[in-house]
Amino acid sequence: MINREIIRIKIVQLTYAYYQNGNKNIDTAEKELFFSLSKSYDLYNYLLALIVAITKEAGRRLEVIQTRAAREGEPMPSQKFILNRFALQLSENRMLQEFLANQKISWSENEVFVGQLLEQIESSDIYKEYMEDKADSYEADRELWRKLYKTFIMNNSDLDSLLEDQSLYWNDDKDIVDTFVMKTIKRFSEQNGAKEELLPEWSSDEEKDFARKLFRAAILNADQYQRYMSEASRNWDFSRLAFMDIILMQLAIAEVMTFPNIPVSVSINEYVELAKLYSTRKSGGYINGMLDAICRNLIRTGRLTKYMEPKVPKEKREREPKDHHDKGDKE
Repeated sequence: MINREIIRIKIVQLTYAYYQNGNKNIDTAEKELFFSLSKSYDLYNYLLALIVAITKEAGRRLEVIQTRAAREGEPMPSQKFILNRFALQLSENRMLQEFLANQKISWSENEVFVGQLLEQIESSDIYKEYMEDKADSYEADRELWRKLYKTFIMNNSDLDSLLEDQSLYWNDDKDIVDTFVMKTIKRFSEQNGAKEELLPEWSSDEEKDFARKLFRAAILNADQYQRYMSEASRNWDFSRLAFMDIILMQLAIAEVMTFPNIPVSVSINEYVELAKLYSTRKSGGYINGMLDAICRNLIRTGRLTKYMEPKVPKEKREREPKDHHDKGDKE
């Protein structure tokens, strides 16, 4: 599950902390990095467990309503939601139950939030349409939770605040982890029952190596990488730069220099996007220009053996026709 997007985010955070906390022990910092990455997997399981918690709360409330209905001779309410086959399968999932038991994670201390979320769900058109639909299939049950998760759990500011209060390690993780939860919902199969496999914490040892090598290269070669930055700008003045900008460029150069199979443009784009998240409003454009200049200089001087697309002069770019616009006009 842990992918390079999460790895880069964690390494940005841990590299910044490495320089800020004064205790510059790279072995300790590396252990902290992998612990931080493991917390992302905790969040993945915790969010899956939220589906189970909502269903259980619905069951508890339904029992109260059923008792009252029986006492007063009223029609019994539908059990369709609490008997949702996908949710029940998830509640019995062996990997999820084992993980939650080992990590001692549960939603029991957040019953008020779970109840409020259930009320929002029950008031929604998604829920009402599902309850009124005569169709009865595992696929419909699974699709309900895909819609509910996307609508009520993704982009939920109250949930974001709750998660941040529970773990500092979960800051900035949820958007990425949400995509893995959605992928998990989609791939569930009724035939697999409780043995359905969740996403593994690490998809391969290659990702672990990527994390370890990138972090160590950025720290151990920091002076060298900062010289590369200076060479790319004769008027370079570190005192006028946001410290985070230096960290981001240091990591980008480390990635470019350490991993021959990752295209230069991919590495640059990844850290430009991270600049939008972690640095100043203007940092993305500045870092993009600097990294482009740094990498071209390294290639030109033979210190980097990667290919970069030739830089097209601004005047030529402005003269060249935009084919996709022209084609659209003709059609």
